Amino acid sequence: MQEKPKQNHNIILENRKSLSISGITDVDSFDDREISLYTELGELTIQGRELHIDAMSVETGNMTITGDIWALVYGDKDRRGPISALGRLFR
Repeated sequence: MQEKPKQNHNIILENRKSLSISGITDVDSFDDREISLYTELGELTIQGRELHIDAMSVETGNMTITGDIWALVYGDKDRRGPISALGRLFR
């Protein structure tokens, strides 16, 4: 079985109001103050106020978030895998 090639992981933050992320493998949880997800490089938590997931593509692993973005925190680098049922909601 051939392993899927890893996708690049990039983050573009514009004026602390709009965040574009690539390389997402799973979405763990989200609400208007915190979004927890997993990227090709590990766990990522976005903290802020009035956070909203505007778009997410399961095929490309890209996501766009808007709101007042206060913090981007990386965690465990070992957790990776296919996008969950929660992630599939944003196709």
